[in-house]
Amino acid sequence: MKPAALFAAAALIALALPALASDLDKRIPAPALDPANSAASETAVLAGGCFWGQQGLFEHVKGVTKVVAGYSGGLKSTAHYEDVTTETTGHAESVQITFDPKQVSFGRLLQIYFSVAHDPTQLNAQGPDTGTSYRSEIFAATPQQQKTAQAYIAQLQAAHVFAAPIVTKVEPLKGFYPAEDEHQDFLVRNPNYPYIVFNDLPKIAAFKAVWPQYYQANPVLLARR
Repeated sequence: MKPAALFAAAALIALALPALASDLDKRIPAPALDPANSAASETAVLAGGCFWGQQGLFEHVKGVTKVVAGYSGGLKSTAHYEDVTTETTGHAESVQITFDPKQVSFGRLLQIYFSVAHDPTQLNAQGPDTGTSYRSEIFAATPQQQKTAQAYIAQLQAAHVFAAPIVTKVEPLKGFYPAEDEHQDFLVRNPNYPYIVFNDLPKIAAFKAVWPQYYQANPVLLARR
């Protein structure tokens, strides 16, 4: 995703590239550590490239009740799109996922996140986007989430699931700030946008193919269309 003045250039780049989910199309082991949570609701904040695609994908996960696109990792005062794109704020484009832990666990969300939602071996980049705002990072909302995420990364590394090392960071969540309205439900509202077609729709197709038991056809939208 690029600032408005560069959208046309981004579209041309996307047209020249193959589907960027080509290696995100296989099952991976479930987390060995994934404690049950009896709470009525839980939230997770994940970063893995452009938040358009991340929001669009996790809105299709059974048990998820809300997904908000936003920013995490920096200060509230710089949680604005034009500031974040300068790559100086410390923010990552992120999604805040609210879910029913009795239907889908935090560990299951991580399994989807690592297998089809993004490439966890790309450092400060995803597909055509580069910069720390596109980094792979898990912002742990609780000490248990942090422990689960760290254990899962170690598990996947030990099993050599990916050809390259996982670069995903895990840090305690300090704050999440919703993005501007125009970024919310962007994928659903703009399914024919070239960036979405070439970079994000393949991820949703991979999710449906690899994890059909966790996929729901009707996305949980943040706002009415």
